[in-house]
Amino acid sequence: MSLPPILSSLRIPVIGAPLFIVSTPKLVIAQCTAGIVGSFPALNARPASQLDEWLHEITEALADWDRDHPESPAAPFAVNQIVHRSNDRFEHDMDVCSKWKVPIVITSLGARVELNEAVHSWGGITLHDVIDDRFARKAVEKGADGVIAVAAGAGGHAGRWSPFALIQEIRQWFDGPLILSGAIATGGAVLAATVAGADLAYIGSPFIATDEARASDEYKQGIVAGSASEIIYTDLFTGVHGNYLRPSIVAAGLDPDNLERSDPSTMKFGADGSKAKAWRDIWGSGQGIGVIDRVRPAAEYIDMLAKQYEDAKARICA
Repeated sequence: MSLPPILSSLRIPVIGAPLFIVSTPKLVIAQCTAGIVGSFPALNARPASQLDEWLHEITEALADWDRDHPESPAAPFAVNQIVHRSNDRFEHDMDVCSKWKVPIVITSLGARVELNEAVHSWGGITLHDVIDDRFARKAVEKGADGVIAVAAGAGGHAGRWSPFALIQEIRQWFDGPLILSGAIATGGAVLAATVAGADLAYIGSPFIATDEARASDEYKQGIVAGSASEIIYTDLFTGVHGNYLRPSIVAAGLDPDNLERSDPSTMKFGADGSKAKAWRDIWGSGQGIGVIDRVRPAAEYIDMLAKQYEDAKARICA
């Protein structure tokens, strides 16, 4: 297993997952300057013209950090692109990413050869979200540099497979960058992911409970107060199965134990509309939030992860 140079010098082997609505330049910059990959969905920038402003802000902030902190340069950042055909901003957003030569592009809900070729043309790499081995193979066949294995327990659009099953199957044939997503919230879990065969861990939900996250105070406190038992797995809200906090579903006037089924054809990305309200009111979350005890700065949480990671390695060596 070998990592491209862009991923080989992180403080700890972690990528901050792109959080729909929640991730903005403020959070991305905090993650990168603390030593992990920070990321955001392109669709978080609304209107579409804001994406150029955000990439300018992030690029300048990280360059300033590197100038002032040559001993601890910032980690690279990533932009998440929804490749699903309903994303009517896809071409525009890719053009903006090309302008700023985004170092890492994370793709979801579809794999395209032309996207991978475009990112490679400006020197970037692509990582693709998958929920099973079949999709992993398709992504690599179409030119993705790495695979993000979204296992059971992950926040947002999550799979059903155990992380052990998913990593084992992919590692039988793929020796490139493999990132594991699913209920990872401590430094010990980060180490466990790498021991199991992943190169890096993908952490999302804990960053909702940070000062820099663009989430309501109620959402942040829901993460702090929540636990795995309060996560509901449903396809109702987007047409694709995902994990959500039970209290937010109840607050929306729905019965979490009797939710209707949805249809993947109802997915709609890119346009402003009723879905935005659903995403604001229904809170996505993974199963790992039971260890999140308070809202804190992102850098403080990453410091804690780093210490836990080193402590876990020391325990193993002992």
